[in-house]
Amino acid sequence: MIRAHTVEQVRAAEEPLLAAGAPLMARAATALAVETARRLPFVYGARVVLLVGKGNNGADALWAGVNLARRGCQVVSVLMATPVQDALEAFLRAGGRVGTDDAVAGAEAVLDGIVGIGARGPLRVAVPALHGVPLVIAVDVPSGVDADTGEVHDGAVRADVTVTFGTCKPGLLVARDNVGELVVVDIGLELPTAPVEALTGVTLPSDDRISDKYTRGVVGIAAGSEEYSGAALLCVGAAVRAGAGMVRYAGSAADRVRDHWPEAVVTEHVRDAGRVQAWVVGPGIGVTSYDCVEEVLAQDVPVLVDADGLTICAQNPSLLRDRWAPTLLTPHEREFARFGTEVGPDRISAARRLAADLGVHVLLKGDATVVVGPDGPARVNTTGSALLATAGTGDVLAGGIGTLLARGLDPLEAGSTGAFLHGLAASLSTGGVSTSAALVLEAWPAAVREALLRD
Repeated sequence: MIRAHTVEQVRAAEEPLLAAGAPLMARAATALAVETARRLPFVYGARVVLLVGKGNNGADALWAGVNLARRGCQVVSVLMATPVQDALEAFLRAGGRVGTDDAVAGAEAVLDGIVGIGARGPLRVAVPALHGVPLVIAVDVPSGVDADTGEVHDGAVRADVTVTFGTCKPGLLVARDNVGELVVVDIGLELPTAPVEALTGVTLPSDDRISDKYTRGVVGIAAGSEEYSGAALLCVGAAVRAGAGMVRYAGSAADRVRDHWPEAVVTEHVRDAGRVQAWVVGPGIGVTSYDCVEEVLAQDVPVLVDADGLTICAQNPSLLRDRWAPTLLTPHEREFARFGTEVGPDRISAARRLAADLGVHVLLKGDATVVVGPDGPARVNTTGSALLATAGTGDVLAGGIGTLLARGLDPLEAGSTGAFLHGLAASLSTGGVSTSAALVLEAWPAAVREALLRD
């Protein structure tokens, strides 16, 4: 599990240590130099360029430059603002030199120390062109990325590696394309409970020798229609592949589901489906299927609402507010906006607000999928991929999470575990080149095997 803390929490944890004289900057700079050196093709004679801002972030880069210069690197600093003076003097004494933007050309590595975690808004300086640089390492946070929200401003640095100090920050989980590989360096901070987390593996409900199809989770699927039968097939198939003990399907694509998935128990109406331990409702049912959504949400079991079900609930929010059993909404950004507000640049806060307003859990889909409830930690998924931006993959996600709900996971665990496996399945399905919903569905068991090994 990766745990992420806000800038305010980090500053509060640093304050007593700095007052007591703890060498936090020295610890950070040493770790930064070590992480840089081990990624260089060679150390002695390697050309390393520092982009140096005016604050502690720039000072961290300069002190790391001192360490690298002492190991034989040719270190050049490009001063983007007036730097911390004692750090610059130490850098020059160690044999470093000051250069211009042109120094970037031909560098083995560039360290981005322009601004740190306290920076807000667009960059006020132009970042030298870094195209063609073999290794770009961000110091604590890529400049131009908001450390709390992950908002990426114009001109932000796109790093290959981000070395962050003390703890991860929420924005580093969201802005993964700019962060690159994430390295968290322990500098001795004592921190409170993290408000944001990310899974690094999964833990699934265990089966024993007396398990049967009922104890392994019975999930109901209300999805698809004559026009969108594919949504039903994908959703039911994902529930089967995800390990449901039994799948009960209710909908007008009953004949197609029966032919394609003989494991499923099929009926046309929710009222005839029999008892389930969780429901999935919405994919492909059509936006006029109010009665279906109402009937599912009236049941006292966990319910995942997706796609057309979200549109119906946005128009009738009392369907959600009146529920006592757990509810998980799984909107993408356009579906999210139907509930009255845009997602905006702060994905985590937006999802928290909707969850609190409706008394539900929200899984906000996207490259950085966020799962959050009315209170407690948020989870940011780190396996997401643009490969999943293709028709039907949301139906697969819904079916997979529905099974996890039926097997007893709470909405936060089910949502974050399902999103993790979904992203991993996309990567495994065709080697990261392209994929389809059907391929993601087939790769789900392989994703489970790999994720269990990672945990």
